Amino acid sequence: MDREDVRYKLAGRGTSSNHSGRFERFSTTAIDDGWAGDDEPLPVLRTQVSEEIPRSVITYNRSPDLPFDRSINPYRGCEHGCVYCFARPSHAYLGLSPGLDFETRLIARPGAPDVLRRELAGKRYQVASIAIGTNTDPYQPIEKDHRIMRGLLEVLSEVNHPVAIVTKGSLIERDIDILSDMAQRGLVRVGISVTTLDAKLSRLMEPRVPAPKRRLQIIERLTGAGIPVRVMASPLVPALTDPELEAILTAGRDAGAQSASWIMLRLPREVSVLMQDWLAQHYPDRAGRIMARLREMHGGKEYDANWHSRMRGEGPYAEMIGQRFDLAVKRLGLSTLLPPMRCDLFRPPKRASAQLDLF
Repeated sequence: MDREDVRYKLAGRGTSSNHSGRFERFSTTAIDDGWAGDDEPLPVLRTQVSEEIPRSVITYNRSPDLPFDRSINPYRGCEHGCVYCFARPSHAYLGLSPGLDFETRLIARPGAPDVLRRELAGKRYQVASIAIGTNTDPYQPIEKDHRIMRGLLEVLSEVNHPVAIVTKGSLIERDIDILSDMAQRGLVRVGISVTTLDAKLSRLMEPRVPAPKRRLQIIERLTGAGIPVRVMASPLVPALTDPELEAILTAGRDAGAQSASWIMLRLPREVSVLMQDWLAQHYPDRAGRIMARLREMHGGKEYDANWHSRMRGEGPYAEMIGQRFDLAVKRLGLSTLLPPMRCDLFRPPKRASAQLDLF
């Protein structure tokens, strides 16, 4: 495994690897050649943000195991740096590494709100809930400066379009004014992911995400503003975080969450190598057991992308987690489904007209 910690100080990064993506013909490996002095400090690896001019922003899918058929991603890559993120392989399509590049070489899409307005005004557009945050987090740190997510919400609120948001970022609190207003019209749902209640483990596994206690405070603030919130125990890492399942759901309920969900750790493509390297570095005593449980749930493979089983796995272990979840939500009074959001209020934005602009 190539290690970039010989060239940079990797403060607050989820992985130390930056191996080439699967589409690249050549790969590079960082090696200490001895020329740098032992006392010479390593430079800090900083986040770089470039911009993309999007031609479209709504991405459609036909996945039969997803509760939505369209989504928006304001950013490519995610500075949160969660080592387990299943979206990391998407960076390979850009010629970048799913490793450190995914969390340090980010792409913002500042024109997204205007493009969204144009797409919603299309004559053939049929309204249905849009999911945001299903690939990379819309409230990652760079949103503070770029404000793309807020621009998207302003458009959606203006036309009464339903939206489901998934995030770990506390920056969502900035947009409570828009979200609470949309919630009164039945147009918004928010899912807050709480992977663990252990602050030390969280810092190692998801280094630039708000601490678990802070995420529970986000739930409190959102629900206090009348915004429906789902606590997401995801991803559950077998033999590492799954013992916390009931505690996570209880903490979420106590913070005000109305519903709950769970997803098992997924290791598609390059994520498997990154996660195994992380386990060897931080939890070598549990690495073998964790990977064994995952293989049990995916027919001997580290990951299987089959519909309906890819999110939770199959077999006795997955069934046990499912039973624990069902018992916990029943005991805690949490729901697994919330009433559908309203689509009948949608009013398409007015299409631009050069003729009308004359008056």
